[in-house]
Amino acid sequence: MRELSSAARLLETLAAKGPIPAGWATAVAQVPRELFLPDAVEADGTVISRSEQPEEWLAAVYDDLPLITQVNDGAEVAPGAYQMPTASSSMPTVMLEMLGLLDVREGHRVLELGAATGYNAAWLSHRLGSDHVTTIDIDPALAEGAGKHLSAAGYHPRVVCGRGERGWPQGAPYDRVIATYTVPDIPYAWIEQAPAGRIVAPWGGSFFSHSFAVLDVADGEAHGRFSGYPAFMRSRTGRPYRGYLDDFLHHRDAATGSRTDLSPLAIVSDADALFFIGLDLPDAWYLHVPATDGSGEATLWILADDRRSWAAADYAPGTDEYEITQYGPRSLWDEAEHSYRRWTERGLPARDRAGLSITRASQSVWLDRPGNVYA
Repeated sequence: MRELSSAARLLETLAAKGPIPAGWATAVAQVPRELFLPDAVEADGTVISRSEQPEEWLAAVYDDLPLITQVNDGAEVAPGAYQMPTASSSMPTVMLEMLGLLDVREGHRVLELGAATGYNAAWLSHRLGSDHVTTIDIDPALAEGAGKHLSAAGYHPRVVCGRGERGWPQGAPYDRVIATYTVPDIPYAWIEQAPAGRIVAPWGGSFFSHSFAVLDVADGEAHGRFSGYPAFMRSRTGRPYRGYLDDFLHHRDAATGSRTDLSPLAIVSDADALFFIGLDLPDAWYLHVPATDGSGEATLWILADDRRSWAAADYAPGTDEYEITQYGPRSLWDEAEHSYRRWTERGLPARDRAGLSITRASQSVWLDRPGNVYA
């Protein structure tokens, strides 16, 4: 009888959800995920300890779950303090999605940014050979741990502690570059180090970061489109502050009020709208908070990364006007509404019509074809 918690069982689970990208089934089935995880992991909001709950821990490890392995960059967390996930073992279906987009071939040399636990690097090493894989992490403890995990599993890629945006020029050129964290822009160093390759990275700013950018590089430029709806942690380089809602709200008595006929739900219920608004608000994020009293009411908060400005849009069912409250040097609701209306004036384009181009001098998002710049 097949063991219920094993790499082979994980392969069965993933195969039941959809086709495994060509060339990856053996890596999934033969790389033991348990060797890459600490004693305590967080799954679906619950912390599970291997030493205290061994069966539950193994079941989570070999389920199709993202597992948080570090919060607050490994610093001690005081009781009641905000806990920001800062490292994880990604959801295996999302790993496969990324690796399918990466389109590696035999002999390819891969640069991975964001080693984390080392599990993704192990899949790459199993597929391509350890000598074809370089993985980088900015966190010395994570880099050291990834190296130990990989060695324990029998893989020996190059593991580097460094800043991912700089790549690793000592190992260039690469055929493929993959990032396992979200970037607000594509570092040109990656293009230089993969001059005829492909780059796959979770991409976006604070407002909307749920896109894979899939870029092909040639002649010193990279061009490509967006796909998927990933949820990855953000690059630690230039990472904005995050915390509780009250950490961003201040001067409520000095806020200004207005009304709008644009429903806040029209924004948060449309991923394409969020994507295009995010191009104009890369340095602000939103939080949709439904009422808990069954009324159907909700508040859409928009919060500036620098914590100087905030806005609230209150939704109530059955109304055609919505109350807006704003404070700070920026009128964040007005910015979001202007961006939304610009998107509607362009014909409500879907995200799959958008693409990204990077040159040494610029980065631009275009609609339908390079050169037709949207943002």
